[in-house]
Amino acid sequence: MHGLKFAATVLAFLAGNVAAGITEPVTVKGNAFFVGDKRFYIRGVDYQPGGSSELTDPLATDSCLRDIPYFQQLGLNTIRVYTIDNSKNHDECMNALSDAGIYLILDVNTPKFSIKREYPKESYNSIYIQHVFATIDVFGKYTNTLGFFAANEVVDSPTTTEAATYVKAIIRDMKAYIKKHQKRHIPVGYSAADVASNRMQIAQYLNCGDEELRSEFHGVNDYSWCGESNMQTAGWDLKVKNYTDYSIPVFLSEYGCNTGPERPFNEVEALYGDKMTPVFSGGLVYEYSMEPNKYGIVQIDSLDANDVKTLPDFDRLKAAFKKTPIPNDEGGYKENGQPSKCPPRTNAWEALDDIPPMPDNASKYLELGAGKPRGTDGPSNQYIPSQEKAPTDTGVAGPVPTDSGEDNISSTKTRVSDRKIFIASVVVMMSFLAGMMM
Repeated sequence: MHGLKFAATVLAFLAGNVAAGITEPVTVKGNAFFVGDKRFYIRGVDYQPGGSSELTDPLATDSCLRDIPYFQQLGLNTIRVYTIDNSKNHDECMNALSDAGIYLILDVNTPKFSIKREYPKESYNSIYIQHVFATIDVFGKYTNTLGFFAANEVVDSPTTTEAATYVKAIIRDMKAYIKKHQKRHIPVGYSAADVASNRMQIAQYLNCGDEELRSEFHGVNDYSWCGESNMQTAGWDLKVKNYTDYSIPVFLSEYGCNTGPERPFNEVEALYGDKMTPVFSGGLVYEYSMEPNKYGIVQIDSLDANDVKTLPDFDRLKAAFKKTPIPNDEGGYKENGQPSKCPPRTNAWEALDDIPPMPDNASKYLELGAGKPRGTDGPSNQYIPSQEKAPTDTGVAGPVPTDSGEDNISSTKTRVSDRKIFIASVVVMMSFLAGMMM
């Protein structure tokens, strides 16, 4: 009985807070994120139930509403999603996330549409650009879209650095498209592999040159802090030193080593501590759902399952977050840093300073709009030049077709339908808490 009373109290609290729901957009100032005049530190998880073996769009299914209560238990303010279907409707999930105060960092690529590191020049084509622009159209209307990752780990070895040229090209294109077609500015960045031979070159390269070419934030996928470690053993003191003069926000786009028998997550205390906050803006734990790589903090038996089982790592992460609250100050950020100098071209760094222009047959999408999102239909932008003929782009440029979704970009009213959706989603948490308290 006491458990049911407690669950009812939680429901009443959450229902009341839905009314405060519309998220204010995140902006970039110097090397930090802000919401209004308050610095914003990313505290989140990487979220792709099904993993790479069963790719689906978690923002267009009921799994999103199912999982929001668990995000709230952890106190998250951000999730990262790697793959979506831009032809689907995402209003319910994005509005429910907004009502819960949770932002999205979205990778614009999918396995079918991305820069192919082995053939970057050939994969940077109009089919790919249309997909990226259409994805921006779909998610640009949500105030809780924090930013877009233009690419993830395209440069993942000493031999793939040439591909950075085309990452920088699509960053330029995305920024130009957002400026021309979106109602507000949405930051664009890159998520980098932690490759010792070029980790600083890729960071410098994407932050050098003219403003329209430069990334606006930089994510680092880092698994160097394992078990009961510390700043020096994990090398995080060197990371702070390396990025001290970096002029845009840096955060950990993946973290949470799993080589030990358990993950104590004591790196959380360091990440949100005063030795790191002048340089780093938080991070995203890899990952939410248990997949074959064994990083998950919850177990979900199937993509459409109603039940979520929290694992011991969920409780350990929750305890680590509770022990170290999100900082309530500006953390010593730098407001007026200078862009990086472009790294010299060598045998170990082959990216070009002269960024190729957008392909001629893609210009129509920048000028007129991406047109209808194709989702997973139509040809992929990727092919092997020596074995396959280049796919034909059959896209029609123009404004994105109007859907039934509500644009929350400037809305300040409470969405009654979204309140109902969100309250329904917390039934999962009520049941969980009631069971714990009985």
